[in-house]
Formats: sequence, C-alpha cells, structure tokens
Amino acid sequence: MEYELVVGLEVHAELSTQSKIYCSCKNEFGREVNTHCCPVCTGMPGTLPTLNEKVIEYAVLMGHALNCNIHQVCKQDRKNYFYPDLPKAYQISQFDIPLCETGYVDVLVDGEQKRIGITRIHIEEDAGKLLHNENFAGSLVDFNRCGVPLIEIVSEPDIRSAKEAKAYLDTIKSILQYLNISDCKMEEGSIRCDVNVSVMPKGSNKFGTRCEMKNVNTFSGAVRAIEYEAKRQIELIEAGGTIVQETRKWDDAKGESIPLRSKEDAHDYRYFPEPDLLTIVLEDEYVENLKKSLPELPNAKHIRYVKSYELSQKDTGLLVENIEKAKLFEDCIALNKCSPKIICNWILGDISKYLNETNKTISDTNITAEKLTELLAIIEKGDISNASGKIVFEEMIATEKMPKDIVKEKGLIQISDESELEKVVQNIIDNNQKSIEDYNNGKTNALGFLVGQCMKATKGQGNPAKMKEILLKLIG
Repeated sequence: MEYELVVGLEVHAELSTQSKIYCSCKNEFGREVNTHCCPVCTGMPGTLPTLNEKVIEYAVLMGHALNCNIHQVCKQDRKNYFYPDLPKAYQISQFDIPLCETGYVDVLVDGEQKRIGITRIHIEEDAGKLLHNENFAGSLVDFNRCGVPLIEIVSEPDIRSAKEAKAYLDTIKSILQYLNISDCKMEEGSIRCDVNVSVMPKGSNKFGTRCEMKNVNTFSGAVRAIEYEAKRQIELIEAGGTIVQETRKWDDAKGESIPLRSKEDAHDYRYFPEPDLLTIVLEDEYVENLKKSLPELPNAKHIRYVKSYELSQKDTGLLVENIEKAKLFEDCIALNKCSPKIICNWILGDISKYLNETNKTISDTNITAEKLTELLAIIEKGDISNASGKIVFEEMIATEKMPKDIVKEKGLIQISDESELEKVVQNIIDNNQKSIEDYNNGKTNALGFLVGQCMKATKGQGNPAKMKEILLKLIG
C-alpha cells in the first residue's frame, strides 16, 4: 500500500524584547545562571505579572506577515502542568482566543509555490532550563529563561513531505528576521519546533493517528525526525500494529525517537483564564498602523529580484532567505558599480563559503558593499582574474585595506597582452603533449587542465578567457 505523509509544525520563537514578558528582568541570553530572574518570573506567591506591550506588538506584526486575523479582544490563560524548570507549575499562555488566527504563508518547494495554512499564533512565556553536570548526580535549574517571551506559530496539517517542512521552517525563520522580532539563533534555542507526524493511505482524506516530537532544535533535525517517524509508523502499520497518540523524544545523535509520554489533550492542562492579567484590547488604529509598518517580506522580495535582476529562482531563494545577504546584495546594487549576477555569485559563493568555514555572519566581518563592489568592478573590467580576486578578497577581510590598494600592492593586474600570453600558452603546449593528444581524442576536460597550467605559469595573472582562446587557436 502507498502512504501519504501528513505533517503539522509548531514553531516556538523567542522574541527579542529588552525585558521579559511579565516582569522587568532583562531578556538576555548567556548570563550567569539565575542572575536574570525575580519573584515574578519564577511565580513566587504574592507576585503579580504585568504584560510587556512590546510582546503584543511583535506578535501582531507576525500575525499580519502570515495573513492572520487579529483578535483585538483576547485573554491569557493558565496552562497547568508540572515541570522542574517551571516553579509555579503553570505557564501563562493563550488557549481558546489566541492573538492571531487563520492565516497562511506561501513557500517555494523546487520552484513551485505551496500555500500552508496557519492555525494560530499565540503569546506565552518560556520555562527555565535544566542543567546536568557529570560531577553532580541530580539536575540543576537555571531560571534565567523563565518568562522569556515566546510566540508559538501553529501550522495546519498541510505539509506533505520533509522537504516542504524544511521550506516552511526556512520561510518562517526568514519572516521573523525580516520583522526583526527574533534573532532566530538556533544554537541558543531562540527558535525550535515540535513536529506532528501521521501517515494515511495515499488518496485518503482521513488523517492517521499523529505522534508529536518535542523541541527539535534544528531544521535539518526536523527533516530527519519526520523521515524517521513516517518510516516507523508505516512499518508498524504494515506489521499489523496500531499507532498510539503520544509525545516522543527525538534523539538526533542516534537518529531515532523514543516514547516520552501519552499525548495530553487540552483538558489535561486544565486551562483557565489567567486571573492576574487584564483582557487584551487592541484599538483599530494600533492594529492598522502595525500592518502598514510591515517591511518588504521575503516572498515579495523574491519576486522582485527575479523580475528586476534576472537571477535564477534557486539563487534568489538563497539570497532572500538570509536577511544579511539580501541587504548586502541590495546595498551593492545601489552603488551601481557591477552587475547583479557577479554580486549574487560572490555572495552565494566565496562569501558564504568564508562565513560557513568561520561560523560567522556578515555583521561579524568587515565586508561592506563599498569594498565588495570595488573588488567586483575590477574583476568585471578584466583588470584582475577571478583567481586573483579570491586573493584580494582574503586580504580584504583580513585587513582594513581597500581592494584597489591590495591589487596594486600584490601586483595582481591581469596580463591581457596577446603576444605575451601566446608565449606562455606555447610553452604549456610544448610541455603537455599528452593532454593535447587527449583533447584531440575527445577528452574535452583536458582543455581545463591546460588553461589551469597557463594560469599557474602566470601566477594567476593571465587572462583565462584570452589564454583559452589562444589555446584553441594553436591546437585546433
């Protein structure tokens, strides 16, 4: 039997507010344990929470960005459960009336647009964090994260593959970054997700029993968790077993999930309206002004890039999904010194490679639009080769020097004089007869080798296009 995968995602995003959601404690990651917590965020008896208005603003912005209806009158609720990192034994969240509801987001999967429904976006507080130490038999608790503001973005079960899930998660992350409401640092837990997976016979309209995997911390981990869980469920059904609704723990290191607990239903949490907080009432003008303040979002930017700069869908997607790369691209375009194509190629090529290898972002470096466009303009003009451009780039990011100064200092001006290049090419031909023979016998990649030898002979300064032209003329 063929099966169809059904996935729904719950994304938890920490908001980048200055203070926590219900008290004035700093909302700051990485501080010494239990230094950013107070009686309010740890829920001590006699304390009263006060809602941080910035949290509402950020959540409404996200609601507008995901085409949601905004509930201008809503409340907050207590979700009761016991965890050791939540000392008051309940979480202030939203239940039956979330701040934002019934929206959608369009994502691109293999160049095709897919619309995924958004069930709801609600605000809530984060819990603390358990710490474990090999020298200590029990668990330690850091309450600094207690009260950090979250929005939970719940999708409809519209996702039909792990690839679609990844595209959805990337899009949600991009939108959060474009709105500048979350830093989305996965390594700090700023964005994480719960994954709901079920399978059903292909063509059926009746969903199977779903299982949830909690707190998946990376998007690639979500992909692996979905693929694993779908396989597990299909094998169990094929063996005559029954899927039980449950919460499972995803162990990315082992590549497997294990049962954690039976899945709770809403009544298990004994929700009731939070008695210490007032009803949230939003004026029309407030909601409309936030809608008008939305920046250009990734999907709109994607369409504009393809139309205006004739970039491929794939390249455009890679540029747009990272707000820093998109900003650098646009800053370079504004200087009008070189073509959009070479800017895109360098940002997605050498710059991305450098960032990945050094685990940095663009803002961690001294790469600016002025420096980059000066370098790319020199390359496009033919004054230096692309190979020399890489040398200049390495020096540019290691120092404060401008590209023109580096080119002059290192003597990298490209050799384009034909008579001079002909001597180099003839010498390479004379010393590589086997490669000439290979090329003449149809091994076209031998030409690349010969051009490479010419480049090596000129220490990267020969014009590769001209040397290739001369090579073809002399061996043709």
